[in-house]
Amino acid sequence: MPDLLVHLERRDDGVAVVRLDNGKVNALSSALLLQLEDAARSLIDDPPGAVVVTGGDRLFAAGADISEFGGPDEAERIGDLFLRALCDVADIPRVRIAAVSGVALGGGCELALACDLRIASSRAKFGQPEILLGIIPGGGGTQRLPRLIGPARAKDMILTGRTVDADEALRIGLVDEVVEPDALFERAVERAAALAKGPVLAHGLAKRAIDRGLDITLGGGLDLEQQLFVEVFRTDDAQAGVASFLEQGPGKAKFRGR
Repeated sequence: MPDLLVHLERRDDGVAVVRLDNGKVNALSSALLLQLEDAARSLIDDPPGAVVVTGGDRLFAAGADISEFGGPDEAERIGDLFLRALCDVADIPRVRIAAVSGVALGGGCELALACDLRIASSRAKFGQPEILLGIIPGGGGTQRLPRLIGPARAKDMILTGRTVDADEALRIGLVDEVVEPDALFERAVERAAALAKGPVLAHGLAKRAIDRGLDITLGGGLDLEQQLFVEVFRTDDAQAGVASFLEQGPGKAKFRGR
């Protein structure tokens, strides 16, 4: 039996926790990426209320398994594994929160970028250090990072390979919140559980409008928004939310995720 490198826990509060568990640095080896892809696919097929992705209390992930690197053939295989696994994580139709403790470097940073929100401990460090090996990011870093923090800041990180600490990551918009290390996991689950109680189908449609809209023209994005705006009114949650507002005012609706 292969080692279990990715643990998936579905909690009673509607939160699914995906935890990396691959030795001292949580290297994103081929075996781990295949298991991460399987976990993500199961969450796509049977979505929870929200998702927390973590590497544990000590670190998030230090990047790819460099021992697997070689020439172009190996690069093509590894790049395909990263693309499939992280795109599947990004395709989970619920809010995904990365809980980042310690380092998130290379592929680890790219995994955090594949999530919707990032909560970091005060000791977290982020970076895309591939350039220091004479290579470039291959897990989405050149595409997701500039979309999040802007092209100039992304080029600064990618072309120098430097790391940024939690405070700088918060300042440039790479993370959404910084907490003390011992409060990180609890805070991530708290936020995820609150989201899991909400209109989760609307979450998925809003995320689709934002993510796909970034890849097309403004006009195309507005058309997409209109399509999804109509689609969300077919959900029970939309009917319950509108009725609750008219009867009781805002913030009183009870959503059922249907």
